[in-house]
Amino acid sequence: MADYYELLGVPRSATADEMKKAYRRLARELHPDSNPGDPAAEEKFKQVARAYEVLSDPEQRARYDRFGEKGVGGAGGPNVGDMFGGGGGLGDLFDAFFGGSSPFGGAGGGRGQAGPPRGQDLEVVADVAFEQAVFGATVPVTLRTALRCDDCSGSGAGAGTKPVTCSECNGRGQVQRVRQSMLGQMVTSSACQKCGGLGQVIVTPCAKCGGDGRIVTEKTYQVDVPAGVDTGSTLRLTGRGAVGQRGGGTGDLYVHIRVAAHERYQREHDDLVTELPVSIAQASLGAKFLLPTLDGDEEILVPAGTQPGREFVLRQRGVPRLQGRGRGDLRVRVLVQVPTKLSEFETELLKKLAESRGEELNSEGGLFSRIKSAFQ
Repeated sequence: MADYYELLGVPRSATADEMKKAYRRLARELHPDSNPGDPAAEEKFKQVARAYEVLSDPEQRARYDRFGEKGVGGAGGPNVGDMFGGGGGLGDLFDAFFGGSSPFGGAGGGRGQAGPPRGQDLEVVADVAFEQAVFGATVPVTLRTALRCDDCSGSGAGAGTKPVTCSECNGRGQVQRVRQSMLGQMVTSSACQKCGGLGQVIVTPCAKCGGDGRIVTEKTYQVDVPAGVDTGSTLRLTGRGAVGQRGGGTGDLYVHIRVAAHERYQREHDDLVTELPVSIAQASLGAKFLLPTLDGDEEILVPAGTQPGREFVLRQRGVPRLQGRGRGDLRVRVLVQVPTKLSEFETELLKKLAESRGEELNSEGGLFSRIKSAFQ
């Protein structure tokens, strides 16, 4: 028989999870039901099962690593009876094929107790103002959801009655079916059709909910929005989803945040950015400005000779860091505004300024005129 590690396709340093994943994949590929009439696949399936049976047990794996097959009882195939006992063979095989629904319990995981399923998770979008996203707030969200019926307390049974045990599955919520395979009997489980997998039947349904144990209606929740959220953030409210059928557990509510735009500020990560309009004279000579921020008015000193696009940074005036300490910064970008309409007096002043600085203007006798005359 080949090396057990090679059979599973894993290195000798493989973890238990890595071997389990490899075994599940090979079990699906090599199972006789997936390869009818293929004796080679059946033999390989048995070898893989034997390899995993040994390597999934820490003590047997240690003996195999030290002594080889002789240390674990030779190269014989797995004992089918032992595998059904939960020793790591068919228990994990059922887990691979049926998601852990092995009717035999043990390592493959037996089915849980019958009962009503958990309610659905729900999603809703919460529209949040810019300032609320920055500083945090409590906002209402309204959605349609399933709530527990008050008349029957969620049982689904009419007044004075109770649910009764399903006669088809005897309250297990599952029915088992046995079929023959090349390895012997294979047992599969599925939800009971009579009770829908709940294990109980409602003989006299509640008049209000029709036996479902819940009613669908609108519900408003108050959501605590933490400071620093942004569009795309999602909040999970445990137990605020839909109520399960006939007393089942409650799902979760996922609130997706959508932040409104602000007329003055934009957000860049945890920083706030705004523009400060200044005139040519103010940028040239310097000026003071009172800037309204989200925290109140702040005085900004623009020094003489300030160029367009210059940024002034106000530390710790930005957005609180959602998963950390402190806040971002407030960045104020200078926007120099050029006047589009000038009075005669203003025009003359600017001409004199240009003349004193030796600057050419687009006027008769200026640079444009000289370039034009050069081509005549």
